[in-house]
Amino acid sequence: MTEPAYTLPAGARVLVTGASGFTGSVLVRKLVTSGARVRAIARASSNLAPLKDLTVEWIRGEVYDPDTVRRAMTDMEYVIHVAAAYREAGIRDEVYRKVHVDSTRLLAETACKILAFRRFVHVSTVGVHGHIEHPPADETAPFRPGDIYQVTKAEAETWLHAFAREHGLAYSVIRPAAIYGPGDRRLLKVFRMANHAVFPLLGSGRCLYHLVHVEDLADSMILAAAHPAAVGEAFIAGSPEASSLEAIGRTIAGALGRPFRPIRLPAWPFFLAADVCECFCKPLGISPPLYRRRVAFFTKDRAFDTRKIRERLGFKNRYSDADGLAATTRWYRDHGWL
Repeated sequence: MTEPAYTLPAGARVLVTGASGFTGSVLVRKLVTSGARVRAIARASSNLAPLKDLTVEWIRGEVYDPDTVRRAMTDMEYVIHVAAAYREAGIRDEVYRKVHVDSTRLLAETACKILAFRRFVHVSTVGVHGHIEHPPADETAPFRPGDIYQVTKAEAETWLHAFAREHGLAYSVIRPAAIYGPGDRRLLKVFRMANHAVFPLLGSGRCLYHLVHVEDLADSMILAAAHPAAVGEAFIAGSPEASSLEAIGRTIAGALGRPFRPIRLPAWPFFLAADVCECFCKPLGISPPLYRRRVAFFTKDRAFDTRKIRERLGFKNRYSDADGLAATTRWYRDHGWL
């Protein structure tokens, strides 16, 4: 596999937020292995055991707490801001705003006060573009966020673009597509579906889905921190092409040695059932067994033009969807998740 053309200098002082999460932990391991001096913010409840073999300076606290950010940012040269509040029942809107918007403001404002500071890498999401009516969409597509997660991510990114221009902050933005890889639980449901007797496909569309392997995503973040052409730019991080949900399921089933039997079903009964579930479950603060956004996952096309990061920065994906999905499937199987 080809190494990225630009990397951070040995001994670079890097702050990582969201370091104990799925993506953050992969990023931290890459940074430490490359010789960076890593500091990371972690909540008091975060499990740091998977990273205990690494030399990381941990700052315990909330990423939106001013004192925590002040301590964490001391003498930093780079920030890679990965922290995110993921969609879970019972999380108030203000929490999303604190984790996404308030933290970005605190980190960026503090970075401007550090003379040796070099680059702020903000990790957003392709979700800021919302529903893509005519895929594929590129980085210039308008922001049309559809839920509080996407709304606050878009708000944070919009604020950062304006603030950085006004204050001369060197920054880059990475918008990941759907993240997957060994250890991920968010897309595990798709792998489990492919392990069943039939694989449901809702509606009549292709249901294009754009993936990014977590290793490729972490590489893109480091490249965005190091490459001079990344300053002031936003990049969608994803595979060169989108895959249909049917192709994803077929690849997973093949890796498991199982027959693949897709079945097409009308989507409207599932949307109706999801609306009923959300209506009753959300006021009680419990996670609905079925919700509209999950049903939409099986009906919409989410395809992006990901050429910019390859053409501008020379980025090379290490994993094709076929190879990455197969390797992830084997990891799930070997660890008893499938």
